[in-house]
Amino acid sequence: MAIEEAEAYQWVKFVYIDDPISSLDEHNAISVANHLAQLLKREDNKLKTVISTHHSLFFNVLWNEFGKAKKLFLTKAGSGSGYLVRETGDTPFFHHVAILTELRKAADSGNLYTYHFNMLRSVLERTASFHGFRGFSACIRQDDDDPEGILHTRLVNVMSHGNYSLFEPSEMVPENKDYFRRILTDFMERFPFNPELFADEAQQAQPAGNPQ
Repeated sequence: MAIEEAEAYQWVKFVYIDDPISSLDEHNAISVANHLAQLLKREDNKLKTVISTHHSLFFNVLWNEFGKAKKLFLTKAGSGSGYLVRETGDTPFFHHVAILTELRKAADSGNLYTYHFNMLRSVLERTASFHGFRGFSACIRQDDDDPEGILHTRLVNVMSHGNYSLFEPSEMVPENKDYFRRILTDFMERFPFNPELFADEAQQAQPAGNPQ
């Protein structure tokens, strides 16, 4: 209505749109990005618009549609205090990589809560999809004591479907912490990421007086 300059909205000069694709599949995310771009690129549109998202595919479609628009990436500073804003290319710093750094940090510190299994499952699913597997269980290592990967797959399934609120976190029991660390470590060894991404976490977890 603001773009159409309806009388009640003629005062509007700026519009902020925050992730308008919650719970949409990839096809609909692309469609929304395309339709939104066409709407905002209309010659009669006088509005200045800011769009924020953490969805990499949605971002990529908008990046290609808005050739000269400014593209920025917001992230936490490496020290954990404050935030950084920097320009980015057509591929942003992937969300699953940011999740991995948080999981590695939590595993090293021992501050593991049940919702971390939800985060781990998200990373496993994204990796499985990227490599063409049908399910995240393909990204779980099959060991001698769990040759089919069934135990760890069921554990991730059960723990990630519980009602684990970020606002009322429940700390994992020691046994589940051990399972979590094992699944995460095996995954990162099987699908190696740039070790520099986790350097700060490793240094912070290193006990004083015990050099690496």
